[in-house]
Amino acid sequence: MIIDPSTIPIAQLQGYLQSAVAPRPIAFASTIDKAGNVNLSPFSFFNVFSANPPILVFSPARRVTNNTTKHTLENVLVVPEVVINIVHFPIVEQASLASTEYERGVDEFVKAGLTAMPSLKVKPPRVGESPVSFECTVEQVIPLGDNGGAGNLVIAKVQLIHIQDQYLDEQGRLDTTRLDLVARMGGNWYARASGAALFEIPKPLSTRGIGVDQLPEHVRQSTILNGNNLGRLGNLEQMPNEELLQQARKLPKVQVALTNSGMKQQTMLHYLAKEQLDLGDTALALAVLMLYEQ
Repeated sequence: MIIDPSTIPIAQLQGYLQSAVAPRPIAFASTIDKAGNVNLSPFSFFNVFSANPPILVFSPARRVTNNTTKHTLENVLVVPEVVINIVHFPIVEQASLASTEYERGVDEFVKAGLTAMPSLKVKPPRVGESPVSFECTVEQVIPLGDNGGAGNLVIAKVQLIHIQDQYLDEQGRLDTTRLDLVARMGGNWYARASGAALFEIPKPLSTRGIGVDQLPEHVRQSTILNGNNLGRLGNLEQMPNEELLQQARKLPKVQVALTNSGMKQQTMLHYLAKEQLDLGDTALALAVLMLYEQ
């Protein structure tokens, strides 16, 4: 399927965008109007865009149905302050409830059963149940259009961060495994960042991997190893040395594989390398692969 965005209804286009560009973090934004009325609403067009200065950006889009604007946008235009609260699994249903289109003046903290905690540097309160809250001043609001579905980029500078201590590790860093964060998908779907959904990939920031192009052809063309396996192998800094090759030869299953030849040996070694990759020993996995027809 090929889609020209200008040829389909905006609601349909929005569905494709939100389903494909996901998971998206959620900005649970609390704002206040000139009369002191508090508003609390979640927005999944949201991310962090800078650390120096610390900048968060979220976008309250104009409603597709009638092209009206949301209270959050109206509030930050008159009181340029916002608290962006992070949503985790224990409050995701309450955050969803707060997205209800209540009339102006209705306090979503009360409707959603959440605790409004006073902020220290800005007027809007923060969500007491949120694991992390960012008190922000609004630096700029950039409208992206005048029609229904058009976003409005709210550029918010972080002035103060509140972190609940139970989500910190022993070094004082936020512990991803404890946060239990959630993200928006398309339609009514959410994603939960916990348990088996979490995985680590070594970042090639201070190292330079050999690259997939340096792997033997039988490895690059493998029907057993997938793209993620190849990417992990290509992230190694060097090919295995003789000591590692000898270690691989001593593995009992490898010894059995090497009694075979041709495609049978190759297939067995590829499966054994995949086992080592699943165990987290990338260097040994590549050593196993390098034994093919040696």
